[in-house]
Amino acid sequence: MDIENGLLGVEAGAAGGASLTPQTLFKLDYIAPPTALSDYITTLYHFRCDEAVIRDIQPAAIGQLAIFPYGQGEMQFRDGRSDPSHETNLLTPFSVAAPFFVNGPFHAIGAVMSTLGWAALTGLDASRHGNRLVRAGDWLGQEVEQLGARLCVAYRAGDMTGHDCVMALCDHIGRNLKPVNPRHAELIRQAGKWLGSSLNPRLSDLMEQAAYSERQVQRLVERYFGLAPQALARKYRALRTAALLSFPTLTPEWEAEVSEAFFDQSHMIRELRLFVGRTPARLGDDESPYLSEMLDPRNLREIRMPDSPQ
Repeated sequence: MDIENGLLGVEAGAAGGASLTPQTLFKLDYIAPPTALSDYITTLYHFRCDEAVIRDIQPAAIGQLAIFPYGQGEMQFRDGRSDPSHETNLLTPFSVAAPFFVNGPFHAIGAVMSTLGWAALTGLDASRHGNRLVRAGDWLGQEVEQLGARLCVAYRAGDMTGHDCVMALCDHIGRNLKPVNPRHAELIRQAGKWLGSSLNPRLSDLMEQAAYSERQVQRLVERYFGLAPQALARKYRALRTAALLSFPTLTPEWEAEVSEAFFDQSHMIRELRLFVGRTPARLGDDESPYLSEMLDPRNLREIRMPDSPQ
């Protein structure tokens, strides 16, 4: 997959150049996933913003299953496509950042899937099905579509809370997980550990750990993560760097690792724009609250990250 000529203009062009929604106008609750599903779900969330129009950026990320009881909008992709939102949505793994807008009010309730969780729930090749926002029922069947519709009705009526709805989604996910080849699951685990070993992990280290040939590793990593190993390492280097730079302070060790991870400042800016949709100087402001929350260490649980300062 070609990512060299990606979304370098996303910051200026996000949602047509309009201002992004300030952080003070939304609420986001994180909910811990059930222990039995912790290998498959990284976090659960309940997002609310009652503004007339919401604009923000979805960073390159792993898949999500989410309901939108309120709000309709679209996600804009680097190849010129725009995918509309639905009541019950499947966000596939993203290889680069994507701006979005929603006609509000906007309430979203969902589960952020781990790489293993995406594979077990969908069985889809992430490299072929990535960078999409689709009606969940189109790819996962009518059971999830009917569940999402019931949850949205109950939430709007006040009969179910966000917590109730997200737990119902968890129940569905748990019932519909399919076995993943144990050797493939082990490679997913090894790749996650490899990505967390350094901001610039050596490809040879992954190859030494994997019980596959180099060609098989390339193919399987792309199948499950959506990108070949070297491109995947670039994506997570940018995501982790953005998360670190959004902290009020960093330890000297992390400061040194960030400074050594890129050739120079312009290289860092290009990579963060591509995968995160922001320049380093804009990561700490409050004009892109959804993006800031998606860069929270809880959403990067599969790889090594320090805790966010309280």
